[in-house]
Amino acid sequence: MNKLRKQKEYEGNPVGLSKETAVEMAKHLDRHLASFMTLYHQYHKHHWMVEGPQFRDLHLFFEENYQQVHDIFDKLAERLTVMGIAPTCHPANVAKIAYIQHEEEGVYRIRESLEHDMEAEKHIAVELRKSIKKAFELGDYATKSLLEGVLLKTEDRAHHIEHFLGEDSLSIGFLHKDKDLAHN
Repeated sequence: MNKLRKQKEYEGNPVGLSKETAVEMAKHLDRHLASFMTLYHQYHKHHWMVEGPQFRDLHLFFEENYQQVHDIFDKLAERLTVMGIAPTCHPANVAKIAYIQHEEEGVYRIRESLEHDMEAEKHIAVELRKSIKKAFELGDYATKSLLEGVLLKTEDRAHHIEHFLGEDSLSIGFLHKDKDLAHN
């Protein structure tokens, strides 16, 4: 008969991390895992619900983002198992420990959806930096390296969202051109 292992029960690890380091960093990784799972569902929702003149570009953008976020949370969960800790997986428990909240049900205008995504990405970036610092302090350089890669991708997604939220450069360019002509 299989014996069910408690989720947070430490099983040891094959990589030489102390129990204290593994348990401490697991708290950080588990919160990131839960937050990325939440973000994954939000991006997927936006992928399904996007409408408007930029439908195709945004539809593909959201798809690329949820696929990237899925890859990230898979790596976080695998790192937890290497450290000897079972990752949080149950949706109710994920919602409890995630530091970002999924937007409410319903259909939002695309700009509002993008703003929600931008805020989530920003919050994740801030939390990742705290965990990177902690991993360095504890000498968990593999987790530090993993989180640095995750941070770069998070910042890149936020930067691309910023472009979608920007003003229409064509109309601004024409306005400036007309102003320049008036001054000549």
